Amino acid sequence: MNKQNKTALYLAGVAVTMVSLSFAAVPFYSWFCQVTGFGGTTGVAEAAPDVILDRTVVVKFDANVERGMPWEFHPVQREMTVRIGENALAFYEAYNPTDRVVAGTASFNVAPDAAGGYFDKIACFCFTEQILQPGERVQMPVSFFVDPDMVNDPEGNFVHEITLSYTFFETPLPEEQAALAAPADEAVN
Repeated sequence: MNKQNKTALYLAGVAVTMVSLSFAAVPFYSWFCQVTGFGGTTGVAEAAPDVILDRTVVVKFDANVERGMPWEFHPVQREMTVRIGENALAFYEAYNPTDRVVAGTASFNVAPDAAGGYFDKIACFCFTEQILQPGERVQMPVSFFVDPDMVNDPEGNFVHEITLSYTFFETPLPEEQAALAAPADEAVN
């Protein structure tokens, strides 16, 4: 094998390695954020802890829709004060003002970032895709708690206010929903 072929083979190997690493970066970053709470990523828990502290934190609720998403979306309450470790329940409301079925998925985060690893959801509308019929209005619950371990964290100990923020974006309808939503003349063709 001559020197040019070795160089070409080496460069091809480098290119394959770089492409492979770029595809691995997204799931690795997602995993990292979920484990550490980095970037305001929240945790998921089966149940609230047995320990409820006398210390409270104010949880504020924020709602947004991505550009082009036709829904109206807002929190039912703007904020609530919860004891750390206490299971709390909040509601968001979504409304589809269009004359068509619209599916959506919510992305979420919390601020400040120091609270991300200590904010745990037990149940949330954000875990699954939501489908609203034309003119449908729904209230969607989120069950959560703030982990008592936050008070032992050098940064988390100073968190007295947490903002839980959701952004809904439109997603393609599942095939069975799309077939039901198609006008009768399109379904025949």
